[in-house]
Amino acid sequence: MHKEGSVTLVTCFVFILLVAVTLYAYRAPHWLWILLMVPLCIIFFVIVNFFRYPERHYKGDKVHDVIAPSDGTIVCIEEVYEPDYFKDRRIMISTFMSVTNVHAQWAPLAGQVLISEHEDGNFKKAYLPKASNENERSTVVIKSDAGPTIMLRQVAGAVARRIVTYYEAGERCEVDGELGFIKFGSRIDVYLPLDAKILVKLKQTVRGNTTALANI
Repeated sequence: MHKEGSVTLVTCFVFILLVAVTLYAYRAPHWLWILLMVPLCIIFFVIVNFFRYPERHYKGDKVHDVIAPSDGTIVCIEEVYEPDYFKDRRIMISTFMSVTNVHAQWAPLAGQVLISEHEDGNFKKAYLPKASNENERSTVVIKSDAGPTIMLRQVAGAVARRIVTYYEAGERCEVDGELGFIKFGSRIDVYLPLDAKILVKLKQTVRGNTTALANI
């Protein structure tokens, strides 16, 4: 289990335990046990599934590959103007994470972290294009060992209410290292140089720290 889920899981377990104790103390009928405990147990196991943290080690080119930082579905591959850091045109690859995906995020490549910033914002649906600029987000810029600089943007969705980024500016990130976590549905954008060789397709399902998004 991921450490970000500790408080949520303990809180849910304690609540379910209190409900069970109350039902037992008042000798509730069987139908009431089923009506309350079955949905609560289902919700608990859904939350457990959400906070799972599988151990993965990338087996490809750890210098030139840009690795998918998260599980999800590719919802956007397009050339865009990036106005905040690069102030030029970049290829943006966006991965949308549903509530059933693993929400732990890994470093997409090895390099030096130049920027790590968090910005407050709205909580619109994460798959919408304008979510990248209007929603709560965290931006990480990495100077890769291969040479090019890339940018990642963790974007909160309509349900997500917390973005966690573990890397700070000035730190070094490594392949297989943990980048962060977004709770309950979100999106992550990767901005690449125009000459990057894209290795994924629109609507493709990717796995964090397993699928190569591009080669630089």
